[in-house]
Amino acid sequence: MSGDDAFKIEGRVIEVLPNGTYRAELKNGHRLTAFVAGRAKKNFAGLKNGDTVKLQLTPYDLSVGRISTEK
Repeated sequence: MSGDDAFKIEGRVIEVLPNGTYRAELKNGHRLTAFVAGRAKKNFAGLKNGDTVKLQLTPYDLSVGRISTEK
C-alpha cells in the first residue's frame, strides 16, 4: 500500500477472523477485511468486536485495509 495513494478513514471492528485479520465496517456501511501490518503487529493489542480503528485504504482495492491505529 503506497503512502502516496492511500487514504485514512475511521471504521469499527465487527468480526475477529483467524490469523490476525478482522472484518471492519465504515460509517457508510461498506465492509472490508482489515489487517495489522509489519512491525505494528508485535506491539498491537488484540481487538474486539465494536472497537473503533483507523484504517488505511488504497483507491485501487477497497475490499482490504490496513489498521494503522486503535482509537
